[in-house]
Amino acid sequence: QVQLVESGGGLVQAGGSLRLSCAASGIIVSINRMGWYRQAPGPQRSLVAAISSGDSTNYADSVKGRFTISRDNAKNTVYLQMNSLKPEDTAVYYCLANVEVMHGSYRNYWGQGTQVTVSS
Repeated sequence: QVQLVESGGGLVQAGGSLRLSCAASGIIVSINRMGWYRQAPGPQRSLVAAISSGDSTNYADSVKGRFTISRDNAKNTVYLQMNSLKPEDTAVYYCLANVEVMHGSYRNYWGQGTQVTVSS
């Protein structure tokens, strides 16, 4: 089994910064793609940023130039540095990891979510 534990959320004023972390643990051969998603009140969860095992990144248009995703493969951890935060960034942020649990066998795992609230 694999667990993803997120940290770093909280309350910040508009224009401020936060850094989210997500650490994976358990039976892990390797981790392929890792990403951050967010869910504002409502059913839809949307991609914020993703990073491949080769460090290729992609971002939602709404966060380009403000957010930076990175990873530390030795620690099985993905980070999201969020700068110039806006009230519309308020959401629960979830990390997702595509984990090789056995040779050639991959599964997706989600973190439990961390609340980010940006006040105006």
